[in-house]
Amino acid sequence: MHIDFAPPSNGTYNNAGSSRQLANYLEHEDLERMEKGIYTEGFFNLTDDNIYESKVIKDIDTNIGQLLKTDAKFYAIHVSPSKKELQAMGNTEHEQAESMKRYIREVFIPEYAKNFNKELSASDIKFYGKIHFSRNRSDNEQNMHCHLIVSRKDQANKKKLSPLTNHKSTKNGVIKGGFDRVNLFQQAEEGFDKLFGYERQQLESFDYQNMMKNGNIIDQLKLQKQELQSSERKTKINQDNNQENLLFISLENKETNNQIVYRRNRSDRL
Repeated sequence: MHIDFAPPSNGTYNNAGSSRQLANYLEHEDLERMEKGIYTEGFFNLTDDNIYESKVIKDIDTNIGQLLKTDAKFYAIHVSPSKKELQAMGNTEHEQAESMKRYIREVFIPEYAKNFNKELSASDIKFYGKIHFSRNRSDNEQNMHCHLIVSRKDQANKKKLSPLTNHKSTKNGVIKGGFDRVNLFQQAEEGFDKLFGYERQQLESFDYQNMMKNGNIIDQLKLQKQELQSSERKTKINQDNNQENLLFISLENKETNNQIVYRRNRSDRL
C-alpha cells in the first residue's frame, strides 16, 4: 500500500487557503465517467457516503479556529493499493471501492489518529475521501486509489494536528505528541493484511522497501541475502512437491496399466 502526503504548493495542493481548488480537482474524474455512463463515488467520511462537494468545502474551510492566514488549513493524502492488493479487495470496481472505504474507516484513520499521541480516536479526525478509478493509458490497467482531505484541526476545532511535523512522541516543550509517519505506514500495512487476509511477501513490505531505499549498505545486503535464502527454500519446497506429484502419477499409471494387462490376460484365457 503506497501512502504519501502531497507537499503544499501554489496550485491544486495549496493548503493555506480554501479547500475549494482541491475539491474541484477531485471531482474531475466523475465528469468523464458520467459522460460514459459509468457509476461514480461521491465524497465520504467516517460514517457517510455520497457527500456533496459544497459540504466538504464548507466543513473544511470553517474548521480553522486559531490558525493564522499562512498556516496549513488541511492536508492531502494519497492511498494507493498495488495491483495485487487491489485484487484482494474485490473483483469489481464497486467491490474494490467499498473495500477501500472500509479500509480508510477501520484502519487508516484510526491509525492516523493514534499517531498524534494525543489520545485521539478516528471520530476526532475531520476528513473527506474521494475514490478515483483512473486507468494506465499504456495498458488500460486499473489503478484505483483514494484521495483524502484531512483538516488541520480536530472535529472539535480545538487541537492542531500536523502529520508533516518532524516531532515524534514528544512530551516536553511547546509541541506535545508529534507524528511518526514510518509507524503509520507500518501499522496501515499490517491493518490492511489483517482486514483482507492478505499474505504479503517480504519484497512488497514497507520495511523492505524502506530499508532498500534509506538503509545502509550492510543492512541492505543482509536483507537481500535473507530474501534470496527464502526464495531458495520456497523453490526447493516446490520442487519436492512436484517430484512427489510426479511419483504419485507414475504409480497411478503403473497400477492402471497392470489392471489393463490383467483384464486382457483373463479375457484371453476365457
